[in-house]
Amino acid sequence: MIELQNLTKSYPVKDGVRYILRDVSVVIPTKTNVAILGPNGAGKSTFLRLIGGAEAADGGTIITDQEISWPLGLNSGFQGSLTGRQNVLFVCRINGLDRQQSRHVVEQVIDFAEIREYFDMPVNTYSSGMRARLTFGLSMAFRFDVYLVDELTSVGDASFRRKAKAAFDEIRNRASLIFVSHNMNTLRESCESALFIRNGLADYYPRIKDGIEAYEDYVLEHSSPAEREVMARETAKLRRKEARRAKIARLLKKAKARKKAKRKLLAAQETEEAQPPLPQPPTE
Repeated sequence: MIELQNLTKSYPVKDGVRYILRDVSVVIPTKTNVAILGPNGAGKSTFLRLIGGAEAADGGTIITDQEISWPLGLNSGFQGSLTGRQNVLFVCRINGLDRQQSRHVVEQVIDFAEIREYFDMPVNTYSSGMRARLTFGLSMAFRFDVYLVDELTSVGDASFRRKAKAAFDEIRNRASLIFVSHNMNTLRESCESALFIRNGLADYYPRIKDGIEAYEDYVLEHSSPAEREVMARETAKLRRKEARRAKIARLLKKAKARKKAKRKLLAAQETEEAQPPLPQPPTE
């Protein structure tokens, strides 16, 4: 469980103060994957940094009994002048790992991140995707109860995305995700619930469907006519795609049922053919 009690976070802006969270109290249950929803600039990534302890709130308390990862995403907290290897070893040291354990973590990161010679080059020479790979690889080397994910699944080539997806599948079997993404399909597939952030408020929805509907209603209400038209087209496209998926699923289910019935029929015929012939009655 992660509980926010009267949490406030703000930033100074030209016209005064912009609140990301304003006296927010909400409980995120244990063992649920949560999508963080909100319009651009609402503070979704800031929320992850608050939960992960990378940024301090103005006021209020975050209470949890769970081990929470640092945010896995495009903007990591690595020291740019140090190499990838030096950053990984630093994280190992502050987490109390001995030399052998640290060596094992380094090997895991090298294998997962696939950044080759760049691992021994300063992080400030990395592309954003390479930083994300390093962050992701380092997080996979530690075991957390909750993983914070910020727009990470689109990083890298097709091979790395498959590896990332496999890692997420493994995480979902043993831990939870708090997930930021602009891809609603990804959130629907990965999460069961949602936290909708906007204008300093945060509402928790136990069902991801309800959270996405609330978010889309808000965006529609605050959009221009042109933006609404684009959203309508995207929604219609998504519904057609979902309808196609449902149709394919039904066809596959029917084909599977027919195949099963055919196998059952063949098995029955083989059993019947294998049975010895019934004895003939004696003739006089």
